[in-house]
Amino acid sequence: MATIKVTKVKSAINRPKNQKLTLEALGLKKIGQTKEHQDTPNILGMINKVKHLVSVEETK
Repeated sequence: MATIKVTKVKSAINRPKNQKLTLEALGLKKIGQTKEHQDTPNILGMINKVKHLVSVEETK
């Protein structure tokens, strides 16, 4: 399974609570923070929900 790097690029201030909780579940707290996750449907769904706040990079 491939891995993806998710980086928080925008603030979660004035965002709905479910988007804030999704960022926390992805392990992203500060702007510029990067986490690696497996490329699973669950993670991709979470990323899709906050795609305007994060950048995604595919790694091997």
